[in-house]
Amino acid sequence: MNALDRAGFVALFGDVAEHSPWVAEAAASGLPFASRRAMSEACLDAILDADEPRKLALLRAHPDLAGRAAIAGDLAAESKKEQAGVGLDRLSAEEFARFTELNSAYQAKFGCPFILAVKGATKDQILKSFAERIKHDPEQEFASALIQVAKIVAFRLEDRVAP
Repeated sequence: MNALDRAGFVALFGDVAEHSPWVAEAAASGLPFASRRAMSEACLDAILDADEPRKLALLRAHPDLAGRAAIAGDLAAESKKEQAGVGLDRLSAEEFARFTELNSAYQAKFGCPFILAVKGATKDQILKSFAERIKHDPEQEFASALIQVAKIVAFRLEDRVAP
């Protein structure tokens, strides 16, 4: 990764933050990175240093968990893999109804989709987190969602970059 110039870095890692290549563009200013962790931290810094409208756009770029995009097959490849990896592509009718209900309630309350780094989680853990986080106030949940985005980015970088 450190052999890449800025444009090459963005071309290779521009999709680690869902439909938000600006994260990789901002992180690229930290090249060369001492480690994969340093690269993840540069992405986190890019997210945290962004203004509020850009952060909200980042959150809104994510798909609902087990939502319409998943059913229609319109998920980004990484999201599709992550959701399938925890069985969200194989929900029962009752489970799907519960996810749909929670997605709608969350969207209505916070104005963005519920975001959780699902890698390694179970459907029950996801539903539990959903039920807990929907009780947050908007400011607390905005921060929680950004942390989850940073975890997703870190997981995606782990899949692509040797330690």
